[in-house]
Amino acid sequence: MTITAAIARTPNADFEVAQVELDQPRADEILVRIHGVGLCHTDIAIRDRRIPLGMPAVLGHEGSGIVEAVGADVTKVKPGDHVVLSFNSCGTCVMCAQHKPVYCRNFGTLNFSGTRADGSHTLHCNGEPLHSFYSQSSFAEYSLAYEGNVVKIPDDVPVELMGPVACGIQTGAGAVMRSLACRPGSSIVILGGGSVGMSAAMAAAVQGCTTIVVSEPVAERRALALELGATHVIDPLNEPLTEALRAIIPLGIDYALDTTARQDVILAALDALAPQGTLGLIGVPASMDAAIPFTLTQLMGSGLSIRGIHTGDSDPDTFIPQLIELYRQGRFPLDKLMKTYRLEDINQAVHDQHDGKVIKAVLVTGAVRTDNG
Repeated sequence: MTITAAIARTPNADFEVAQVELDQPRADEILVRIHGVGLCHTDIAIRDRRIPLGMPAVLGHEGSGIVEAVGADVTKVKPGDHVVLSFNSCGTCVMCAQHKPVYCRNFGTLNFSGTRADGSHTLHCNGEPLHSFYSQSSFAEYSLAYEGNVVKIPDDVPVELMGPVACGIQTGAGAVMRSLACRPGSSIVILGGGSVGMSAAMAAAVQGCTTIVVSEPVAERRALALELGATHVIDPLNEPLTEALRAIIPLGIDYALDTTARQDVILAALDALAPQGTLGLIGVPASMDAAIPFTLTQLMGSGLSIRGIHTGDSDPDTFIPQLIELYRQGRFPLDKLMKTYRLEDINQAVHDQHDGKVIKAVLVTGAVRTDNG
């Protein structure tokens, strides 16, 4: 079938919006009509070759939409189901058996190989093969996905806005609710007020944290953080981070969650931790070999923990429905982070998100529009 998609061809250059050919679903594949897809920092990092993937490619890994057709072997969903597309996992390895699919032993092959398992491509442009991403390539009108990365969601939520739950939102929320498992009455600082950081702030409120600090240089984002549950905000350009945090809680913060991947920010947060405090790292670094020098005596003397976190340690089949239920209850207003753009306007969305004009850009297809678009 012929569909519209956004193709990444050149680092640091605009996406090419073009007509491409998408295969019909095989026996184990699911055809989804994409209604919305979040624009994630990881998509841009891959386009710019900071994370390796074959090119040219159709990116997009925060897709949501309605199932249009399923292969003969598919039993998890049926045509008409509303779904979110997250990462793929094998379902059979030792990590999947422990309900830790984000650490699936086959994660790299399933999500970053750019092809099907047999090496074939699902997408072509004028006969040229296009690499796929995260078993979905949802910067497009339609997507081929698999049972491993499809999560059914209720029909009474705006399906076009649910895609970001697949990555950015479950990364931030999962870091707080699953990875760090912040205890009620505890304190946390969230470094960065993008969609991941804001999701973490909302999750901290859900967890019952009593001191929720967001460090963010953009004034509008600091104001939104307070609206979403933060008790304090810090402008890191106006005051030293460690001193500002110590002024709020002199004995130290229980948890710090970094979304910036900046060495100076991470070390400043480490200095503000309470004894036996935990630092979680979820920011995507500028280079794959980025390293930060920690002082071992500081870690041992105060019993500090440093925790690397991948996609919030999420099990999408259980965690995505949990987050959507919180949204339905009004306890997790994820739509306040979003602004919609047409898929054809992807390059404007990239520039606006980079410039801080929008926290989470969501690309919608065809006639699908929302009130904030």
